Amino acid sequence: MNTLGLAWRYLWSRPLSSALNVLLLGLGLASITFLLLVANQVERAFQRDLAGIDVVVGAKGSPMQLILSGVLHVDVPPGNVPLKAVDALKSNPLVAELIPISLGDSYQSFRIVGTSVAYPLLYKATLAQGCMWDAPMQVVLGAAVAKTLGLGPGQRFAGSHGLGAGGHAHEDQAYTVVGVLAPSGSVLDRLILTDTASVWQVHEHHDEDEESPHEENPREVTMALVRYTTPLAAVSFPRWVNMTTAMQAAAPAVEITRLLHMLGLGTEVLRAFAAMLLLTAGLSVFIALWNAVRERRADLALLRMLGAAPAKMAALLVTEALWLGLLASVLGLALGQLFMLALAYLLRLEHSLLLGGVAWPSELLLVPGLALGISLAAALLPAFGAYRSDVLEMLQTR
Repeated sequence: MNTLGLAWRYLWSRPLSSALNVLLLGLGLASITFLLLVANQVERAFQRDLAGIDVVVGAKGSPMQLILSGVLHVDVPPGNVPLKAVDALKSNPLVAELIPISLGDSYQSFRIVGTSVAYPLLYKATLAQGCMWDAPMQVVLGAAVAKTLGLGPGQRFAGSHGLGAGGHAHEDQAYTVVGVLAPSGSVLDRLILTDTASVWQVHEHHDEDEESPHEENPREVTMALVRYTTPLAAVSFPRWVNMTTAMQAAAPAVEITRLLHMLGLGTEVLRAFAAMLLLTAGLSVFIALWNAVRERRADLALLRMLGAAPAKMAALLVTEALWLGLLASVLGLALGQLFMLALAYLLRLEHSLLLGGVAWPSELLLVPGLALGISLAAALLPAFGAYRSDVLEMLQTR
């Protein structure tokens, strides 16, 4: 007797019931898949984009806002700080490296970031085309920017004021593309990089603090990314900045931990919903298999009379349940990936954390394991009933 083939035929002898069970279990597994994908991709994005940055120094305000705007580039910065104050930090013996970041303009919703060449080196970025900038008003495009906008070396464009679409265009100050970065999966993929002087030049006629002969250094930057000379600096440096300067220091590791905790509170609701779907699906599978034993009394009796052992009867029910679990796991994984792609499309996540691409982290192995475990648990009691069934009793009941 071919147990696999017979179990498959029995499963689809009741197509509507079986399809409903597969759908219910698949939706629960899709919810679990979606949550696992979101958690995995967000964690990976944070790990990539932190890139060894120990602390971010910028204007007073929300520390999380400073991290989201300066490291992840998904928020607006709290303000600007004097370049002179930032440069003074370089002389601190606890500072190994300081990278300026200047924000304020964008192009087609992609941020234009004024910085130094140390910024792409921080992420170990490599060039796919052209070269790095060596003068103001030259830009290097991230891989996602170049692909989306269709720009390449030699082409020119004018940025717009503000970090979103709809800002005033600086038509009289055009940028020239000199290079395109290779895809890295980091925040650089969705940025337009240029020299800090480019940002000053574009906004020169708007800047009320324009340099004069009586002022030594009136320029401003948005923030600075700092790397320590020693891990022990994490104890004293942020406190020193916050207490003795007009700036604030925010540690990315601390703020990202807070953010993940806040996101975790929201995912608890989705986990509870997924658990309810899985429980409902498990009960539905149990009822379907229990009824199947009663409906197939004649078939089971005939199989027993043909020499099938009681264990074979039980194996038939278990195999049918495992078939159902296997189908539901495939459906759940596929739907979970589709939910992730839909979220990325609707929220345009390629402009934020680069979420949404199809991914297969090892955590997804939980999904088929969970599907088969639920199916097996639902089949145990019906299978035991089939194992204990008596041929004469089944024939008389029929």
